[in-house]
Amino acid sequence: MINYKTVVGIVTGALIVFVTLIQFEVSLFLIWLLFLAGPFLVIWMVWSVLVAEVDIPETFEEQWYQDRPDMRRRDLT
Repeated sequence: MINYKTVVGIVTGALIVFVTLIQFEVSLFLIWLLFLAGPFLVIWMVWSVLVAEVDIPETFEEQWYQDRPDMRRRDLT
């Protein structure tokens, strides 16, 4: 199985190629091909990110904001 970071890189690269082809007006066939493949590429990327096995040590209740430790949830009882 492909790593989800690789899939994100492939889809991002396809987007960059698509925009570059539009700007340089290289090939209308390639532009349309990438345009029509775009939704499937995005669905593939979203699926691979959602099913990726990533181990997160904190729970949502323990760590409210990961970048702001001062904004952690406080028990008001």
